[in-house]
Amino acid sequence: MANHLDLEEQEQLDQLKHFWKQYGDLITWVLIAIMGAYAAWNGYHYWQRTQSAKAAALYEEVERAAQANDLSKVERAFGDIQSGFGSTAYAQRAGLLVAKVFYDGNKIDAAKAALTWVAEKSSDEGFSAVAKLRLAGVLVDAKGYDDAIKLLNGSFPYSFEALVADRKGDVLALQGKATEAKAEYTKAYNAFDATSDYRKLVEFKLNSLGVDIGKDVKQASAGARS
Repeated sequence: MANHLDLEEQEQLDQLKHFWKQYGDLITWVLIAIMGAYAAWNGYHYWQRTQSAKAAALYEEVERAAQANDLSKVERAFGDIQSGFGSTAYAQRAGLLVAKVFYDGNKIDAAKAALTWVAEKSSDEGFSAVAKLRLAGVLVDAKGYDDAIKLLNGSFPYSFEALVADRKGDVLALQGKATEAKAEYTKAYNAFDATSDYRKLVEFKLNSLGVDIGKDVKQASAGARS
């Protein structure tokens, strides 16, 4: 009986050796790949956390420089966050902030550059849209109406439709294109929520162009729906 069990154990052992000889390398490499992927996943998330913490510290430096109105320090701190952490949300926020500081400090080209960088490099469509709208405003102030319209005709998230139409209306009105401006303002008016204060501002703009809100806009809306 003992010999019989010994033979069974030996046979099982031989089968196990044969299986391991045939598939052992494959199993080992699969396990290595799994452990490597797990380690990489942990490492990536650790890297993300450290990058975010460093970016946050640099953003605070940008904020302090902006509050002190130290333009040279703003420029230097923004350059640091751009070069080291350009893909983070902190860098995009910094770009919007420094653009305002530069613009207020009459460094128009630097403001344009910061806004253009956010508009083109941000992976967040919200930051990109805000940057484009602000850049269009800077272009309008410099009488770059055609460039502003070209920028506003680009891609925007649906949630920005009303703001984009309103800004287009501003540009067209300044160009003396009253009919086109009315159309854009009407689009903006209809897109804004009825309780929005911004809608009241658009209504004022329409009134200044001779549009009767109670009649003309409703007719235009009915025509668009049909």
